[in-house]
Amino acid sequence: VQLQASGGGLVQAGGSLRLSCAASGSTDVMGWFRQAPGKEREFVARANWSGVQTAYGNSVKGRFTISRDRAENTLHLQMNNLKPEDTAVYYCAKRPSATGDSWWPVWGQGTLVTVSS
Repeated sequence: VQLQASGGGLVQAGGSLRLSCAASGSTDVMGWFRQAPGKEREFVARANWSGVQTAYGNSVKGRFTISRDRAENTLHLQMNNLKPEDTAVYYCAKRPSATGDSWWPVWGQGTLVTVSS
C-alpha cells in the first residue's frame, strides 16, 4: 500500500481534526482531496516534497494547513474551524513533480470526516 490515510471521525462544527497519510515510495508532490455524497471530487491542498510550497482550495483557505514530515514520510492535514460542508471522504494522493495537477496517479483509500451542526 503506497498511501494510508487516517484520522477521520465525527466532530462538531467549529472543532478540529488532523488527518495523516503514511506514504511509501516516491513522494514528490502529495495532496488531499475530498468527495462529499453526490458531489464531484474537490481539491483541498497539496505540498511539494519539502512541504514549503503549498496550495489550498478556496473553501479551506485560512482553516486548513497541510504539512509534511519527511522523516516519517507522512502527510498531515490540520483542519480547524470545521463546518458541516466539510463533511466528506478525504483522500490523499501523490504525483511526480513534473506532471502538474492534472494527473495524480496514486491514491489512498480515504478517511471519512463528518461535521455535525
